[in-house]
Amino acid sequence: MKRPVMHKMLLLAGLALLASIAGCGSSSAPDTQPTGTLKVVCTTGMIADMVATIGGDQISVTGLMGPGVDPHYYKATQGDLKLLTQATTIFYNGLFLEGKMEDIFEKMARQKTVVQVSRALDETHLRRPPEFKGHFDPHIWFDVGKWSEAIPVVEQTLAAAVPSAAAQFHERAVTYKAALDELHAWVGEQVALVPKSGRILVTAHDAFGYFGDAYGIEVLGLQGISTVAEYGVNDVRHLVDIIVDRKVKAIFVESSVPERSINAVREGCQARGHEVVIGGTLYSDAMGAPGSGADTYIGMVRTNVNTIVGALR
Repeated sequence: MKRPVMHKMLLLAGLALLASIAGCGSSSAPDTQPTGTLKVVCTTGMIADMVATIGGDQISVTGLMGPGVDPHYYKATQGDLKLLTQATTIFYNGLFLEGKMEDIFEKMARQKTVVQVSRALDETHLRRPPEFKGHFDPHIWFDVGKWSEAIPVVEQTLAAAVPSAAAQFHERAVTYKAALDELHAWVGEQVALVPKSGRILVTAHDAFGYFGDAYGIEVLGLQGISTVAEYGVNDVRHLVDIIVDRKVKAIFVESSVPERSINAVREGCQARGHEVVIGGTLYSDAMGAPGSGADTYIGMVRTNVNTIVGALR
């Protein structure tokens, strides 16, 4: 990463940490930011991180879904509803990621600004998994280039709410976009270190499709796009067949999905005489806990890539 951008990003990260301190905790954490700032609520940690980085100390950011939380299953608590009601602006991923909260967002939009960060993406560039009942794949943050397309949506929304800080929002947005451009290039370089025959990423559910498309790695998930879908014996057997036949070295656990699914695959491979290792834990639908190194979006991506490349090389 270029040094000037890295240094500026460290400064922005410090501002983001102050602005998003409530976003890493539970949804019941009180909002302790100054009453004069814009109150923003975000669903996932990835969104909260972007909004806090661009918003800086002009806004107060609260994230609903902390480390290890599966947004596919997430239902709003009474505490969440209170935060959403008190918020001035709400950001969510959309594309049916937060499927159990869609009705809430629709109702809240009648009273306040509710923004789907994926709205700027060209639908022709989105994945359309046939098993996801006509919905697009919502895991857009795994393609860093696609995720950066949400930056203008955030910047413009904040600028409309706090016009006096528009120039500051823009400066941070430009810096963050440059950092994500560099990250995007770095991911491609790292994945290229894995021999082509070994570029097979096996995970608990099909969350990494955009990652595979963007960086040239085949992705296989035991479950479908949403973890709400159950897997069965035939799904395990099919995945085991592929792993054994292609001599896959490692498979991966996800932080927001129970390990039993991938353990079943590993045991199936062992029964067939193929020793496949658990290559590590990937952060899929949620970022890591504070201090994990994956507690920012950039840190999450870097941690995942280092884990994948380290296990498959």
